[in-house]
Amino acid sequence: MHTVTDIEQLDLNGTYSYADYLTWRFEERVELIWGKVFRLFPAPSLKHQKVSTALLRGLLAHFEKHTCNVFHAPFDVRLLDQKKSVRANKDIFTVVQPDICVICDDTKLDEQGCLGAPDWIIEILSPRTAKKDLKIKYDLYEQNAVPEYWIVHPNEQYIQAYSLENGKYGEMRLYSEEDRATPPLFPNLQLPLPDIFE
Repeated sequence: MHTVTDIEQLDLNGTYSYADYLTWRFEERVELIWGKVFRLFPAPSLKHQKVSTALLRGLLAHFEKHTCNVFHAPFDVRLLDQKKSVRANKDIFTVVQPDICVICDDTKLDEQGCLGAPDWIIEILSPRTAKKDLKIKYDLYEQNAVPEYWIVHPNEQYIQAYSLENGKYGEMRLYSEEDRATPPLFPNLQLPLPDIFE
């Protein structure tokens, strides 16, 4: 397998594995979803970064005395196709870099990042990522049994939150304005939205 130094060397309509991904040496960040390459756009907006920092601050403060780990992008999360994948790199076809993720099972962590579904994924929406976060990643995270998925809308200042129920995401919870957002998975955690969106 040869080393790829420029994204233009890839067939963006082709199908790639995590083994391929490991040979890529170009600077542009990408994700693999079901073997397809998705480019990650240049640095997020200032508002995106402020919201991300506020969320991260709240999560780190809460989880510092717990066994869960909090990570932020860039951090590789390799998701396994339950029907096809084993743990070999050549059999993994999805590698995403969520804005924030919480992982409570240390056995899923290795030097490359996370292998398997995090307990909680948070994606912060931007106009360029809206379709991917709202549809493609929603389906992906549901199929991979990510227990909690939040989509944060920094411009409109609200959060769409989903929890897994019997293998499917249940009814959306909407947090906005003066709400305190609490994931059912971590009922002792409260994130005051005025602090997040200040």
